[in-house]
Amino acid sequence: MNSPPKHRSINPIRWALHWQILLGMIAGSTIGLALNFAASTRVSEMRDGLPSGVMEAVVDESSERTVVQYTRDDGEVIRYVVASLAGDDAGGGSVRSFEDLAERDATAAVIADSAATPARRIGAAAKRLGDLFLRMLKMVAVPLIIASLLTGILNLGTGAGVGRMFRRTVLYYLTTSMMAITTGLVVVNIVRPGLGGAAAGGAGAGEVHAAKPLGTVLFEQVEAMIPANVAAAVVEPNFLSIIAFTILFAVFALRCGEAVASKVAAASSVVLEVLMRMTMAIIHLAPLGVFFLMLAVTATQGPGVFVALSWYVLAVAAALAIHAFITLPIILRLVAKRSPTGYAAAMSPALLTAFSSASSNGTLPLTMTAVSERAGVSNRTGSFVLPLGATINMDGTALYEVVAVLFIAQMHFGVNLPLSAQIIVALTALLASVGAAGIPHAGLVMMAIILQAVGLPAELQGVILAVDRVLDMGRTAVNVWSDSCGCAVVERLGLGDDAAVTDPPAAAAAV
Repeated sequence: MNSPPKHRSINPIRWALHWQILLGMIAGSTIGLALNFAASTRVSEMRDGLPSGVMEAVVDESSERTVVQYTRDDGEVIRYVVASLAGDDAGGGSVRSFEDLAERDATAAVIADSAATPARRIGAAAKRLGDLFLRMLKMVAVPLIIASLLTGILNLGTGAGVGRMFRRTVLYYLTTSMMAITTGLVVVNIVRPGLGGAAAGGAGAGEVHAAKPLGTVLFEQVEAMIPANVAAAVVEPNFLSIIAFTILFAVFALRCGEAVASKVAAASSVVLEVLMRMTMAIIHLAPLGVFFLMLAVTATQGPGVFVALSWYVLAVAAALAIHAFITLPIILRLVAKRSPTGYAAAMSPALLTAFSSASSNGTLPLTMTAVSERAGVSNRTGSFVLPLGATINMDGTALYEVVAVLFIAQMHFGVNLPLSAQIIVALTALLASVGAAGIPHAGLVMMAIILQAVGLPAELQGVILAVDRVLDMGRTAVNVWSDSCGCAVVERLGLGDDAAVTDPPAAAAAV
């Protein structure tokens, strides 16, 4: 008796994760830009449903700025301009975000929210949904750093092994950071974005001075490495303190002998395995998270904001591109003996997520997974190099800060900074980037140190806030790319201790 023919089941096409993330990025950007063009401009005149004490209000909103004006019952007129590039032409004052408006005048913020355009409403909702994805990644970041560092160091076996790995890692990080800073200096001196028609203002170039000694900046970073309260460092979180304490804990566990070290290693390995499973589950939500984050950025900002700062954006983008597409691939090819294109393809999920989220610490779980499972780097190398790199290796951030500070100085002084001041900027940027947190806009926090180093007021950085988010995305992707390349380089430098590393097979890159 003939059996019925067997029908082959048809499985739907399952795209690789990096293609899913790229699709989410493109879709979010497209929808966001469409919303920004079609639904970001509106004039609302309101007389009903206003907060107590307000007689009438007008909200004039566009993609570049929002004007909020209301009249109190006593006849007084209050007016605000909300714009990233806010000049005080409004009489009542100007602020650079709706969060600042809420702090300045809660009544004006309520009125602005009630009259928000569809683009701003949808953008705000998309940001909240995208932030949920980032919160899940950040949820596992601290325990993952602790467990991975403990596992990686204890698997090195001896204090000497830890020392060798640490020296190679720090050598790579210092080298690439200085190369990034040099690239930024060269580009900003060629393009001179702050002198492109900007009116001279403020002090002359001769008044540039160092307001914060380099020794002070360096000592502050040393202090940050020694937590006064380890629990508080975990709660904040202060990643530099967490990493320093975890490394010390692992080293002294090794010094306690094999019995103690093996128990700590076994416990950390179990925790790491659970956290990696949890991380993989979260990573499958990356395409959705990227979609909402890109939608939020493009719907609320649009492309028009870049016109006023086009030369500055060009200088930063060019410098980041040189470092990402020329400098690091050359190091990867010559030192690590890896194919830059193949390695980039293996790391693409982490790079795309870093670009969309602007958070290297938030992307860390995905970076660690991609390095070990797609790029073929051993887990003990990745678990040591990446957490350390996410905290102290900020190539993109250091490069960006150099370009941004020199751009601000060019606009403020009306001339280019002298070489001596540029050297101060470069060295301070290197030190400041070590302590920069891997979160969105962390570069702005550290930039205050560099501005003080050349005698510039910290509030001048407000001029670049309009484009900081998108440039933050680019420099974060460069940070993660540099950390990823560092894994391959450090592993290759350790060939005398370990087996050779090779390019990942095609099947692994397609995961």
